[in-house]
Amino acid sequence: MEYKKLKNSELERLDLNRFKAADKTPIRVVLDDIRSLNNIGSVFRTCDAFRIEQVILCGITATPPHKDIQKTALGATDSVVWSYCEDILPALKDAREQGYTLCGVEQTKNAIMLDKFEPSVSQQKLVVIFGNEVKGVSQAAIDLCDVVIEIPQFGTKHSLNIAVSAGVVLWDLFTKLRPDFLNQ
Repeated sequence: MEYKKLKNSELERLDLNRFKAADKTPIRVVLDDIRSLNNIGSVFRTCDAFRIEQVILCGITATPPHKDIQKTALGATDSVVWSYCEDILPALKDAREQGYTLCGVEQTKNAIMLDKFEPSVSQQKLVVIFGNEVKGVSQAAIDLCDVVIEIPQFGTKHSLNIAVSAGVVLWDLFTKLRPDFLNQ
């Protein structure tokens, strides 16, 4: 079998207008108190890849446009819908009122391992919360969550980088919520 590296023009990606009009994965990503602008940009790029519905930036999380966000987002801040809310709690309460299941990504008592989490029919619209690089998701946000998901880890470290965590979690949830994309 021959493997030839493809050019960008051969990848058949959507242009910006077609992306904005395309069906989205019913996930809203909340970034709360994220310090690293590079992490923020990376999460935007991941959200673009999996057609995530929206990114909600909260607390000290910086907002576009910013050159350090753009450096890793590579334009994804233009394709992915985003908003800013100073306090995460009203943003989460609003999402719940709109029928979203609130999912924290954190290590807690009774957390469900990501590979074991299967969204039910009533959990088809998700808010996925990622917290500060050092402190994680705040307890106040955890207290509002319907479910807490933990990424299984088998090494010596206690956590993954926020951008890596977002990539792992969003890919997993995308495959569970959008199997139609995988069968194209």
